[in-house]
Amino acid sequence: MARLSNLVTAASAVWLGLASLANCSTVKGVTFPALIDVTIDDLEEGLSRGLFTSVDLVKAYLARIEQINPVLHVINEVNPDALTIAAELDALRASGTTIGPLHGIPIIVKDNIATADKMNNTAGSFALVGAKVPRDSTMAAKLRKAGAIILAKANLSQWANYRSSNSSSGWSAYGGQVTGAYYPNEDPGGSSSGSGVAAGIGLCLATLGTETSGSIISPAQKSSLVGIKPTVGLTSRYLVIPISSHQDTIGPMARTVKDAAIILSAIAGPDQYDNYTSAIPFGDKVPDYVSALNASALSGARIGIPYNALNLTANPTEMAAFFSAVDIIKSAGATIVEANFTVAQPNTTAVVLGADFVSDLAAYFSQLTYNPYDLHSLEDLRNFTQTFPNETYPDRDTARWDAALDLGFNNTDIRFWQDYQNNLYWGGEGGLLGAIARNRLDAVIMPTSQSAGRAAIQGAPIVSVPLSYYPATWNVTKNARGLVQQGPNIPFGLGFLGDLFTEEKLISLAYAFEQKTQVRIKGPKPYIAPNIELGDIVGF
Repeated sequence: MARLSNLVTAASAVWLGLASLANCSTVKGVTFPALIDVTIDDLEEGLSRGLFTSVDLVKAYLARIEQINPVLHVINEVNPDALTIAAELDALRASGTTIGPLHGIPIIVKDNIATADKMNNTAGSFALVGAKVPRDSTMAAKLRKAGAIILAKANLSQWANYRSSNSSSGWSAYGGQVTGAYYPNEDPGGSSSGSGVAAGIGLCLATLGTETSGSIISPAQKSSLVGIKPTVGLTSRYLVIPISSHQDTIGPMARTVKDAAIILSAIAGPDQYDNYTSAIPFGDKVPDYVSALNASALSGARIGIPYNALNLTANPTEMAAFFSAVDIIKSAGATIVEANFTVAQPNTTAVVLGADFVSDLAAYFSQLTYNPYDLHSLEDLRNFTQTFPNETYPDRDTARWDAALDLGFNNTDIRFWQDYQNNLYWGGEGGLLGAIARNRLDAVIMPTSQSAGRAAIQGAPIVSVPLSYYPATWNVTKNARGLVQQGPNIPFGLGFLGDLFTEEKLISLAYAFEQKTQVRIKGPKPYIAPNIELGDIVGF
């Protein structure tokens, strides 16, 4: 592994870029997008033309990470073999061979997605430092098959925000506190906090995050990104540190809908190691999500709004932007439908997640080929966490684990079943899926900040896209840990929610909205970002 405290690059002394960020640069005299804005198509063109190599690209990204990480604590560790892998992929390209749509493209994954290489897979805990897995997670294997370079592991809310009742988004014992890039000490959203910030400021092309309820779409909106939370079962969870087998999913976080669609096409599909993927209705024939991109997709679409499930007074700024988006969608030719949920405010409990975590964590521990602290159960993990000094207990408590263990049962118990059935009803006929079916909808839209739970309990998909930003004069509000939750220029998003396995439709609609609004391109830039570009590596 390579902890960043030990990583030294020649560019580490270059100053950070503050406030003013260029939208383009040059590479060998050719105009080329800045790395904070670059797309897969841009990188592929530059690599194909010989403007730079994947080795050059990795060097640039490593230098950017080294610049910014002491401030934002985004990356837990980098892949010490990244340059070697890049050189191998460059050699293949030079011989006329590319192995997939991400050939030579650096991607960062959340530090709960296992890789069978020299990097750790920690979920932000010292309990798993040094642990070994038998092989790559399916997500890592699919990225490599598509040609991607897995550049680093991103920091996260520890255990994907399933440990404490008094912690903060983006904090882990192993990686420290991630902060967002749009305002000093910004709450980055969680739990895929580092994944969001890394993609948002161009520490890589894009990232993978995981979501149980909100953990992709929340940090995506906080970094003005596109986040795709796939249907549970569309992407394999094999060797991804779990919370809930009934709700966990893995998806891309990227700066454009197209890039997110390319990555989703690469990682989706059935897997013998995750039986939930057997529910995929199209089997091995994963849709080409890029072909779904249609700038006119809103025309003729039926878009539902569940007015009775919206908190209309929670945040006037976000709600005003939401209803402006409704007008834009209507002007693009969509029909807006009142699509209220049968159960507007379901009385969900923590039973499903707690009982799942007891079972699913033990199953993950059982697959480790090296388990440095001999942990086999949630009770073992709690004992470790409460006694290992660097885990900062009791300042960060173990309340979620305490509650899960207090249940006295796991997800094989009949007492689990009733709560799970309640969730299926509240997310199904009583909620999102029922509203879609009754009203013949293509999608439901909600502010991203209000979207997660309504899809999570049924395992339904969401595509979040940038919607707007808080005004530059907005007052700062902080949480109990001192992180800025609302403040000047902090972004927020719009969620497109759909029926199970309707990602093609959601991506199409989200792309049409993105193309019509260009929120990320037109909006405020991060207050801080690296300023190293490819030209610093190969010449301007």
